[in-house]
Amino acid sequence: MAATQGQGIDDILLNISPTGQSALGLVLALIMYGVALDLRVADFVAVFRRPAAPLAGLVARLLVLPAVTWAITMALQPRPSIALGMMVVAACPGGNISNLITHMARGNTALSVSMTGLSSLLAVVTTPLNILFWAGLNPHTAALLRQVSVEPLSFIGSTVLLLGVPMVAGLLTVRYLPRLADRLRRPLQILAFVFLIGFIVAATASNWRYITVFAQSVLPFVVLHNAVAVGLGWGAARVLRLDEADTRALTIEVSMHNSGLGLALILNQFDGLGGAALVAAGWGVWHLVSGWALAAWWKRRDPASAREQGAA
Repeated sequence: MAATQGQGIDDILLNISPTGQSALGLVLALIMYGVALDLRVADFVAVFRRPAAPLAGLVARLLVLPAVTWAITMALQPRPSIALGMMVVAACPGGNISNLITHMARGNTALSVSMTGLSSLLAVVTTPLNILFWAGLNPHTAALLRQVSVEPLSFIGSTVLLLGVPMVAGLLTVRYLPRLADRLRRPLQILAFVFLIGFIVAATASNWRYITVFAQSVLPFVVLHNAVAVGLGWGAARVLRLDEADTRALTIEVSMHNSGLGLALILNQFDGLGGAALVAAGWGVWHLVSGWALAAWWKRRDPASAREQGAA
């Protein structure tokens, strides 16, 4: 039965025409261009002034989480497409929504913004390398990469091009056309959000018969994966003995990823493979739920902590 359900997930294979692939490439470029419009020199200066926290977060996100994700896929043996989706999400940088959630949680928003900026900048190289390296170490996902005809050098080159060119263009816009950057920033953020939600709605409507399969075969891995990321962020902060505001920022930043970017990569580079695409789409919804829940819990805990300190 499990095999049949898993196969159902992979039956949700989006057939994308050359025109559709070009459109997806454009959407991906716009997502990264919009990310770059939020980057500021001041964000990176803040990192060098207090490097321990952001560097620990980047290590947890860019090195430890992909490795742990590989270990999870080897131990639990999900379908290859689901495992690949988990690896793609783990390799993605932070998203702007993490900055909002950090602010809601009364965390260090400046730290969150600087980590998002740095991870997005590094993603031009780290995202394709992490995907290929860790997927190549799992024999099942390695076979899947060969099945969808992913050539390592071509994948790295095209991904660097898709991510790097719009990133540089965005940075140049901020530097030389700041007013234009201010006008474009919000619409492009909305576009990325609409793209993610639009795919989820369209996939759900056209594949409603698979919704039970998704809940049973994909959602548990998404929830577990996100919980592990939360634990890694919190653990890194505890090891460094960071204060509460930095701990909250680090925890949220490591556990929230630019799943819209991951979804666009899967659709554009991996032929819209159903299991992988649903992992990215599911993560895009679930990390909002878990992030909001963390922020609400921390905010509720703050008044109690303040009362305890006052009584002391």
